[in-house]
Amino acid sequence: MSYVKGLKCRECGRPYPKQALYVCEYCFGPLEVDYDYAKIKKILSKKEILSRAPNLWRYRELLPIDGKPTDGLDSGFTPLFRARNLEKALGVKELYIKDDSANHPTLSFKDRVVAVALSKAKEFGFDTVACASTGNLANSLAAQAAKANLKRYIFIPADLELGKVIATLIYHPVLVAVEGNYDQVNRLCSEIANKYKWAFVNINIRPFYAEGSKTYGYEIVEQLGWKTPKHIIVPCAGGSLITKIYKGIKEFHKLGFISKVDTKIYAAQATGCAPIVTAIKENLEIIKPVKPNTIAKSLAIGNPADGVYAVGVVKESGGNGEDVSDDEIVEAIKLLAQTEGVFTETAGGVTLGVTKKLIEQGKIPKDESIVVCITGNGLKTQEAVSERIGKPVKIKPNLASFEENVTRR
Repeated sequence: MSYVKGLKCRECGRPYPKQALYVCEYCFGPLEVDYDYAKIKKILSKKEILSRAPNLWRYRELLPIDGKPTDGLDSGFTPLFRARNLEKALGVKELYIKDDSANHPTLSFKDRVVAVALSKAKEFGFDTVACASTGNLANSLAAQAAKANLKRYIFIPADLELGKVIATLIYHPVLVAVEGNYDQVNRLCSEIANKYKWAFVNINIRPFYAEGSKTYGYEIVEQLGWKTPKHIIVPCAGGSLITKIYKGIKEFHKLGFISKVDTKIYAAQATGCAPIVTAIKENLEIIKPVKPNTIAKSLAIGNPADGVYAVGVVKESGGNGEDVSDDEIVEAIKLLAQTEGVFTETAGGVTLGVTKKLIEQGKIPKDESIVVCITGNGLKTQEAVSERIGKPVKIKPNLASFEENVTRR
């Protein structure tokens, strides 16, 4: 049974049917899914959720499919753990890592949104899927579409990290490297989507695709014992994830699963591409596009589609935003690895680096609960740290060499 009434414009509220649409034809605002929460409240309970398999589909009534889920049946429900060593390093009382670097099958939070997108694309009758990507989405769509026996076309900036290119090509999609940045890639894909009848997961079925990110927020609340943390720090690229985490928390409140929404949400970006954070700091009502220049390529979107809404979430929740340099990103990646044994990609370095900065600035109190969102795996962006972690100690295969070069260092 579906609990989706249709789509509606986020700006003017005009209703639309459940179709592969994404822009309001009257005001050009983005479309979003409209749910029947009254029906959901009658059937969905904490007990029902807890009885289900540990994957993102345990929240299926709050996701925009009409039938049974067909993809991502092992995705989601990633670890949320208390980071006690990191607490000591940062001087805070209670800090958690929500670790989507362990997500199945491609080690990023994009496995959530792709699972929903492919399930919906099949319902719509598409046999070909496509996307514009800064890397993680490319990996996830290539992998999950291969398993789903769908044809796949993936468009990336030509300067993407080699690890992410390899982790896409292995699934044998049609991979197109465009000589330009992500915003140029995305514009090209919008033109292609208008001509070819493909399911572009982050264009013409974006309203459905984006809802998968809510499960990240649902899991934080459930894994904390149906409680919300005081602070959540989220990496921002296009701005969708931060808005959907907050939407998920508010939906749990609407359903009576939590008593109130008192979590502050913080936007984390790299200094070399920080249009959302700049708008927060300067109290702007618009997003000023920028040309990305950062090692955090997965966040390098200079004209974020959901940027205005990301700023709105930060303001509504009482949070804030901050950016970090490339050097600070690398140091944060190393800090997380050396304290908690988690190797994150550059986006995670941004999130932890911003968390550290906000704590030092006094904008996040040291005695309140904090969740840091780690959204991707460091094996994909090894270039960022390869020259900053030292070299192995080389010895000859004998005890004397070991003692001379290792124990006496």
